[in-house]
Amino acid sequence: MSEERAVAALEAAGIPFEMTRHGQVASLAEAAAARGVEPAKLIKTIVVRRADEDYLFVLVPGDRQISWPKLRALLGVSRLSMPSKDVAFEVTGYERGTITPFGSFHRWPVVADSRLSEPGPVSIGGGARGVGATVDAVDLTTALDATVADVTDPL
Repeated sequence: MSEERAVAALEAAGIPFEMTRHGQVASLAEAAAARGVEPAKLIKTIVVRRADEDYLFVLVPGDRQISWPKLRALLGVSRLSMPSKDVAFEVTGYERGTITPFGSFHRWPVVADSRLSEPGPVSIGGGARGVGATVDAVDLTTALDATVADVTDPL
C-alpha cells in the first residue's frame, strides 16, 4: 500500500521516474548495486524533528551523512533531533529504510544536499522494502521544492 502511495505521488509530481524492485539487501552498497547506481547516487531520506509536530526531510547522498552544525545553521535553530522509528512512521506513513517525501502523510519541507544540484540519475526510496525510484536529481529537488544546500559531510 505504501509503495502505491509513493508511485501515485511521483506520477502527480509529473517527473519521469523508473521503479526498481529488488530483494533484501544487507548494505547501502548492495542496495545501490541492485538499483544500478553508485552508492553516492542512492539518496537516503532522513526525517528530522525541528520542534514538536515540526519535521522536515533531509535528502542525503549514500556516501555522506548529515552535518548537524551545517543543518542547524541553515535552519537557524540551535537544536534538531531524529525521531524514533515509531514517530517517523506516524509522521510519514513509511517505515525507516523505505521513507520518501513522495506520498508522505504530511508534506514536510525538504532540504537536499548540494550534491543533488547536478543533473543525473539518483535513486530515492519507493515506500516499501526493496523498492526505489530512479529520477533525475534536479527533477527531484524541483518537484519537492527543496532547499538545496551543503548540509552533509563524508562518512
